[in-house]
Amino acid sequence: MTTVNTTTKYHENRLESIRQKKGYIIDLDGVIYHGSSLLPGAKELIDFLQNNNKQFLFLTNDSATTPKDLQQNLSQHGIHIPENHFYTSGQATAEFLHSQMPEGGSCFVIGEDALIKTLHEKGFTMNDQNPDYVILGTSTSPDIYSYEQLSKAIQLVLYQGAKLIATHLDIENYDTQGKKLPSCGAFASFVETVTKTKAFYCGKPSALIMRYAQRLLGKGIRSHEICIIGDRMETDIIAGINSKIDSVLVLSGVTAVKDVDQHAFQPYLILNGVYEIVPSSSTTTTEEKN
Repeated sequence: MTTVNTTTKYHENRLESIRQKKGYIIDLDGVIYHGSSLLPGAKELIDFLQNNNKQFLFLTNDSATTPKDLQQNLSQHGIHIPENHFYTSGQATAEFLHSQMPEGGSCFVIGEDALIKTLHEKGFTMNDQNPDYVILGTSTSPDIYSYEQLSKAIQLVLYQGAKLIATHLDIENYDTQGKKLPSCGAFASFVETVTKTKAFYCGKPSALIMRYAQRLLGKGIRSHEICIIGDRMETDIIAGINSKIDSVLVLSGVTAVKDVDQHAFQPYLILNGVYEIVPSSSTTTTEEKN
């Protein structure tokens, strides 16, 4: 993996400013774990956050999982974090729809059970005849993103007036061997092209999900006291820039250092992995400081 030089004083000053933040919004895949394996420094980072009374939220564009799923995944690695520290694009989508239709409505969903469950909890029912919304979510199942399902989505938008929603617009994902797979944004583009309708999306880099995330961190934390840590320029980093919070790119996931200069925007800090955030004195707990 390509690495970045971390020896300059400028870099160290910015790294120290990240360590002093009060709130952390953290991506999961490519940052904390990859596939079924924890990445170096993941547990140490969480210990650092907890020992120093930091507020933190794991924010993922994966709408195929629930906070409970994500919590149990980390628990299997010996990391025990309350469920309220996880937030997904599926939750952001359900929250947005609830703000639009507080009384509830109906949806035609192409996605996993986790997304459907989240929508049910906000008062939305499933409807494949005349729904208020067509919602596209995360899935790698060929049975879910079938030609038949995509055609149905197109017809509902064109002929029944359903509004098109995507949980996020990531066009690609990766399997455990690092091979590309189509993701929600690729399928949304398919429906957009045929219907000539632009999907409204709720996940990163949308300002919508970032507002929800900042609200969950706590009312007393201001934007300049927060950072976002992620492995994708197109989602995590631009989400931070759009929200005026400092963004940290880690090279343990999708984006390589050679790709950074291709973008008009730049992260506040580039690290090889989250292990660099943890200072050597991080074993000092809040109780010991006092």
